[in-house]
Amino acid sequence: MNRLYHYPLSPFSRKVRLSLAEKRIEVELVEERYWEQDADFLRRNPAGKVPVLRMGGRTMADSTAICEYLEETQPSPALLPRDADARYEVRRLVAWFDDKFYAEVTQKLMGERVFRKVMGTGYPDSANVKAGAKAIKYHLDYMHWLLDQRRWLAGDEMSLADFAAAAHLSCLDYVSDVDWNRSEIVKDWYAKIKSRPAFRSILADQIPGFPQPAHYSDLDF
Repeated sequence: MNRLYHYPLSPFSRKVRLSLAEKRIEVELVEERYWEQDADFLRRNPAGKVPVLRMGGRTMADSTAICEYLEETQPSPALLPRDADARYEVRRLVAWFDDKFYAEVTQKLMGERVFRKVMGTGYPDSANVKAGAKAIKYHLDYMHWLLDQRRWLAGDEMSLADFAAAAHLSCLDYVSDVDWNRSEIVKDWYAKIKSRPAFRSILADQIPGFPQPAHYSDLDF
């Protein structure tokens, strides 16, 4: 059985979960409290980060490397286009969300409001929360601009870029940190992603101490 070591509110874990589910690859989910630096987990990934995928006798780390491996070994349905220019745009946007969006939004909002409590590292830093709340508006506006020109974030076909963005936004949506009224275009895009079978396990996530908001798993939110 394939096994994915993950944390439910890790956007990087969610990106891999979405890719696996879209490609209909069955996997056992093993929740990993990676910040505790368990020795067994560090043997799987000395970087001490999730996700880690055990598949076909291989142990693989880094969410983007895992997703590209899945694309090369399980190419259907495709999450990366064949055209080099189109592939570049998908990779650019995956990096945008996993680097820039994560640093400016996810880390500041989720990091302060959720992970400080989960990890027992004190109270939220209000300056970081304010900065994250301000930055997400900019990112939602950028997504609106992209989606006003395209069917999906990177072009006319759904891609790994959409899963990367949805992974971050779904984590934030779990704690009601996304103003879906800011852009009807972005809300409609998320509704399409949220309605896919690949999203079902993510909508079923339950994190102790953080109950789901009523709209989180509602497809007509």
